This record gives sequence, C-alpha cells and structure tokens, in this order.
Amino acid sequence: MLPKLQYHVEPQKGWLNDPNGLCYFKGKYHAFFQHHPEATQWTAPMHWAHAVSEDLIHWEELPLALVPDMPYESTLGCFSGSAVEKDGKLYLFYTAVGENLAQTQCLATSEDGLHFVKHSGNPIIPQSPVDPQSLDFRDPKVFPWEDGTYRMVCGVGRDGLAAVVLYKSSDLLHWEYAGKLFETREMGPVLECPDLFPAGDKWALCFSRMDQPQCVQFVLGQFDGEHFTPEDFQRPAVGPNFYAPQSFVDHKGRRILMGWMTPWGQPEDPEAVRCGCLTVPMEVSLNDAGNLCLYPVEEAQGYLTQEDPHVEQGQWIVKVTDGKHILLERPAKDVRDVKVFADTHTCEVFLNGGETVCSFYFEP
Repeated sequence: MLPKLQYHVEPQKGWLNDPNGLCYFKGKYHAFFQHHPEATQWTAPMHWAHAVSEDLIHWEELPLALVPDMPYESTLGCFSGSAVEKDGKLYLFYTAVGENLAQTQCLATSEDGLHFVKHSGNPIIPQSPVDPQSLDFRDPKVFPWEDGTYRMVCGVGRDGLAAVVLYKSSDLLHWEYAGKLFETREMGPVLECPDLFPAGDKWALCFSRMDQPQCVQFVLGQFDGEHFTPEDFQRPAVGPNFYAPQSFVDHKGRRILMGWMTPWGQPEDPEAVRCGCLTVPMEVSLNDAGNLCLYPVEEAQGYLTQEDPHVEQGQWIVKVTDGKHILLERPAKDVRDVKVFADTHTCEVFLNGGETVCSFYFEP
C-alpha cells in the first residue's frame, strides 16, 4: 500500500479523478474532485469530494459536496464541472448523468462554501446542442466575461466529430447556445474537460484527448467572446500521469492550474485504500518565446529541488525515468533549468521554467 502524499490533494479513502470547481472563496482555496468513497478504481456513481487549503500545499478534506441523489443523476452520478463566485455566493456547475446515460448540465450553490443546494430548475441545459441524443456532452467550465456576463465551454462529440461548444449567460441560470469554438476529427470522440482562459496577449483553449491516454492539448489563439481562432498547438504537460486540468484565478490575480494524476498502467494494488491525486498547483504564463509555461506556485517553490534520482542530467542528454521506463528525453543543450517537486510516490519535473512538465507515479 502506497503511503499517503504529504503535499497533494488526495482522498483519505477511495477513488479520485478530475479536479472540479477550483476556486478561492471566503479566505480559502477550494479543490473539488471526482470521487467514489468506496472504490479504488473508477466506479459509478460519481460524487464531488471537497478539500480546502490556506497555502495550496497542505489540504484538509471536508465532507462530500455533491452526492448523486436526484433523478437526473440516477445512473453515473455527478460528473466534472467548475465554480464561479457571484455576489458572495459560490456556484458549482456540473454534468449529471441520469436515465439512459443522458448527460445534462446542472447547478448547485453555496453561501458558506461548505453546504451546497442543488438548483430547483436543474438541469439548466437539458441536452447537447449538436445532437439531442448524444451521450457526450459534459464538463462545463464557466468564467466571467468583460461585459459582466458569463461564458461556459463544454465538450461534445458525435459520430467521430469532437468539439468544444460555447454558451452565454447574464445570470448564471439561463444559458444561450453561441456555437462551436473548435472542432476536429483528429483528437478522439469527445474533447473532455475544456478550459478557456487568457494567457499573455493570447487565449488558451485546453482540453483532454481520449484518443491518447493522458494527453492534454493546449491551443493558443484569439477569442472575442464568441469566436475562437486557433493559431498554435502546444503540449507543455507531457504526462504520463496528467489529465483533465482546470484553471482558476485567485485573489492575487494568478492563473493557477491543477491536473489529475493516477498510476495508469500500473498493476492494481490489492491493499490500496485510495487511488489518484491532483498535481501541485501551477501558475500559468506565456514566456517571451511564446511558450505556455506551467510552473509550481510560489508557495510550493520552497519544496523544489534541482536534483532527484528520477532525473539524469548527463553531458549530452537529460532523462526523466520512473525507475523502470524512460519517460522523457531532451538534448542537454536545450535544457536550461531543471526543478523537481517530489512527494512520497509522485514526482513532477519542470524543465525550462515549466515549458515542459513531466508528472508521474513511482514505487517508493
């Protein structure tokens, strides 16, 4: 049985996957996550678990935030989503999976960040805008727009055509479909866990690709509130244990991102009591070379090291390994800086200020 992590969001017991509802609310950082309290593998129905922190390093697990107890959550439960604060109230948006595996977008609110009430008008978006029969319509990410209104992006898929779609709202309750932002037949059946946020003088569209395990795609481009124009495809997070990231802006104005880590491909531990964690919180930036960078927040930088048994910094090659396999190789001449954030059984390696991030589990 793996020892519990010291500096990551990880459940005391049960399964963890996607980060949800990341936010700063009433003086604390909140991280919700996909969870099953009695399983160490993905098992329905899904819940939203809840952890809080004052420093982004030490986390306290709280009681479950969302439990699948409504008809529209009757089969697979409460899937992924996001959080927005408005007028001192916290709004949680999530995908519910109900009868016939129908995926709908729903809302719960909280006055104190501890107790959550599901909206009486759920679902607030009852079906996919591209196909009412589609079962791939999920992961609402909501953010404020500059004119005081709000935007929501969701991932959809139909007949091999995957897309990120956009909605608009003035009150967070009523949503108008505004069209597709991005679509492709080359990146899997559905673009999961989309996010859209400003990065320098660009906008970054982020989504997770089901066609390549642990593959997260970032697309830099322009966004005017209704249309996204892609310009550059980047992949700073190379895995192998990194998926479904979500970002938020904290009270200091930082764009902070956290992803999901899990020991993909490793044999299941029959003695395990928990599985899965969230990455170290990373600040997002765009460097002078136009590269999107993910680097540990200031609060975590005191835990970074320049050397680690999993990183071989040779004269010609820099290698990252999990103790068994080579996970990443770069010519030494291209590596200006190496930083490592290691915990009891996870390691996150940051090259060149976060231009490349390699996140993985290892056997202690």
